[in-house]
Amino acid sequence: MINLVARDERESAIDSAADRLSFLVLAYGLLVLVAIRAFNGEATWDLLGLVVLSGFVGLGYRLRQRVVSRRWTSVFGATVVIAAIAGLVIAALQLPR
Repeated sequence: MINLVARDERESAIDSAADRLSFLVLAYGLLVLVAIRAFNGEATWDLLGLVVLSGFVGLGYRLRQRVVSRRWTSVFGATVVIAAIAGLVIAALQLPR
């Protein structure tokens, strides 16, 4: 059945907020599962790949719609830098001595 009723801005905003919350629960849930797998010595790249891929899909959609703001770019850049530093620290701690 096709919905012929026009949607207002409030409904669109609520849908966007709900999708955002759903994504946050999914992303952080996957990160917790990755951490649990890592502590058990299991492979984590499949789940971590899903988190990274979903971030790139969101980035691609924002770029295509031309809605990337300066603040969003700053937060994204800071996240990449912090992740790279954390990765280097973790890799350095795992080097055999």
